[in-house]
Amino acid sequence: MNIGKRCAAELLGTFWLVFGGCGSAVLAAKFIAFEGSTPLNLGIGLVGVSLAFGLTVLTMAYAIGHISGCHLNPAVSVGLMIAKRFPSAELVPYVISQLVGAFLGAAVLYVIASGTASFDWKNGFALNGFDEYSPGKYNLVSAFVAEVVLTFFFLMIILGATDKRAPAGFAPIAIGLGLTLIHLIGIPVTNLSVNPARSTGPALITALFGGNWTAIGQVWLFWLAPILGAFLAGVAYPQIANDK
Repeated sequence: MNIGKRCAAELLGTFWLVFGGCGSAVLAAKFIAFEGSTPLNLGIGLVGVSLAFGLTVLTMAYAIGHISGCHLNPAVSVGLMIAKRFPSAELVPYVISQLVGAFLGAAVLYVIASGTASFDWKNGFALNGFDEYSPGKYNLVSAFVAEVVLTFFFLMIILGATDKRAPAGFAPIAIGLGLTLIHLIGIPVTNLSVNPARSTGPALITALFGGNWTAIGQVWLFWLAPILGAFLAGVAYPQIANDK
């Protein structure tokens, strides 16, 4: 498969990850309906958002895994490269495609979300962050450690599930459930990233259309920490898995 088609698959897959995962947070996490004058909370909450992120990866892994490998994440591409599962020459085209897909996914989400009078940037746009942008007001150190550790284990799951010795056909399930689990752990800390593209897309849309350039100033952490975690996993997994 040529690089153009693989990058197109990565763009579409990352679009789906951001639109589906962040969309569940923006549109459905807190949804109040009224039965007469009685408010009913029909939102999906933290668990629902975690599951939504896992389902985006699971569905795309089956849809495009055989085309591009379904990275959808610059940190995943880096981890696979370090583990010698992905050629370094293709890293930049993949990352660009992932960033474009994330931006477009966040842009379409904004068009939909802003179509109601109740839309307010102050409610957040599925932004990742620490301190005032952390759902639980966790500080920089907590956010950094959480993102490194959770990305490390996410890459270990990916590398293990896609190992040639692993049961065939089940990798998307393990990876999707792994992403769900780390969201259940990490949403209160940073809204969970483990994915630089997922962090960058909503932050850019918030800056461009919401006028909030402060949040994008924290995006550096969501590049540094996930890539460091992925790098460590890319080094560690071959050492553990090598039977020689």
